[in-house]
Amino acid sequence: MVRYEIDHISPDTSFLEMMDLLNERLTQQGDDPVAFDSDCREGVCGTCSMVSNGRPHGPSEGTTTCQLYMRQFPDDSTITIEPWRAGAFPVVRDLVVDRSAFDRIMQAGGYVTVHAGPKPDPNTMPIEPEVAELALDAATCIGCGACVAACPNGAAMLYTAAKVSHLGLLPQGRPERYTRVMNMVRQMETEGFGSCRNYGECEASCPKQISISFISRMNRDYIRATLVEPVDPRGTMDPQ
Repeated sequence: MVRYEIDHISPDTSFLEMMDLLNERLTQQGDDPVAFDSDCREGVCGTCSMVSNGRPHGPSEGTTTCQLYMRQFPDDSTITIEPWRAGAFPVVRDLVVDRSAFDRIMQAGGYVTVHAGPKPDPNTMPIEPEVAELALDAATCIGCGACVAACPNGAAMLYTAAKVSHLGLLPQGRPERYTRVMNMVRQMETEGFGSCRNYGECEASCPKQISISFISRMNRDYIRATLVEPVDPRGTMDPQ
């Protein structure tokens, strides 16, 4: 563990701006800066993956690291910063981890069939409001990996369930509904993520507050997919 001290920081300074100030000081001293990931700094890309004082993305609920501000920490406090801790997310350097396992899960089944012919008018494909809302809730997942970092078992069930659900709920993704869940779950297991034990830490740490109810949906689809004759994916949409 390396300790740094930074004085006279404004309460309106964001967490990543604090990291920038630290790296500027280290560079001026001739030392190597602390490596960390960031991109949009608007809470939508999920790259700012850090554990602050033992909590993924810091002490505030529904917030990414880049949305944290110094006013959310007590004055004169010591902030302990760590990378994601998970076997499937190997540390590259300092606070940077390799989260390409998530990419491979998506590649295993994260697509929908699109034919090359004429496209139907959107209004000809009615969607129940509750189904559309569920799909939008699942689609808010930014793939940051906080669910994995928070889980005592390092499970990726919440991430995989959100991706499976937002693709499988809407008509465009229903033809691959069952092959998708089989392929993505198998890839998740291949990547070495742990098993879910329903601790609920994933939901508590998710910056988009995605519900663990999507895990039940994914498990139900997985069981259906193992049947000899699965439910017809072109049938009536099931909002449950």
